[in-house]
Amino acid sequence: MTENLLLAFGLTLFAGLATGIGSVLAFFTSHTNTKFLSVTLGFSAGVMIYVSMIEIFVKAKVALVDALGLGPGSWVTVGGFFGGMLLIASIDKFIPKQSNPHELKTVEDMNDTTSPGKKTDLLKMGTFTALAIGIHNFPEGIATFTSALQDPALGIAIAVAIAIHNIPEGIAVSVPVYFATGDKKRAFKLSFLSGLSEPIGALAAYLFLMPFLNDIMFGIIFAAVAGIMVFISLDELLPAAKRYDEAHLSIYGLIGGMAVMALSLLLFI
Repeated sequence: MTENLLLAFGLTLFAGLATGIGSVLAFFTSHTNTKFLSVTLGFSAGVMIYVSMIEIFVKAKVALVDALGLGPGSWVTVGGFFGGMLLIASIDKFIPKQSNPHELKTVEDMNDTTSPGKKTDLLKMGTFTALAIGIHNFPEGIATFTSALQDPALGIAIAVAIAIHNIPEGIAVSVPVYFATGDKKRAFKLSFLSGLSEPIGALAAYLFLMPFLNDIMFGIIFAAVAGIMVFISLDELLPAAKRYDEAHLSIYGLIGGMAVMALSLLLFI
């Protein structure tokens, strides 16, 4: 149990701090590699959709059906799935569009800081984006932690998927802050700190959910996690990937993510 706890916290920390990778990448390029962003966002969506529908939802249903019976268990599973979607949709509703972490900010968009008030606007954008990422990452931290605690192999897959999609989020914070202030350390620190809400979510899950983590609670959480990840993929990752798509790269990334996820799950059978 102790080993699983350490692994769960470690995976959550890894996933959250991937925002720092995105921040560093943004400092070493004079232009945005839109092909890379399109493929990686599509890949992350493919991983999330496949693992949610093929693995997480099924595990949730099995646990709830065993605990409650076929009829009630199936209803609670579906309710948890759409409840997760409703939760993340509600969070998104309160985030201004310009501060949404999945509204990609390119180097080219930020490069012109000569217009009056542009630097102030950029700094405000970066700060609010960091706050938005923190809010987004909290339930993702709970998802990664509980998944890794119940099934370490599944937890690794989810952590990798979330880490991949956190890289562009790091770029979304660091680019506007850097071009507003010219301070790489400040941009990196803000990006880095925004990812810490992921392990904070894991800590909250440990303190408040662990004492009640029976089969029913596990099933409901897993169903909600599946809903959250599908919503993020369909509402945020794929639209962002398609924004810079060239020759269906985002769809190739999506299929590639599904294939990699399918292969990794087969290897752990």
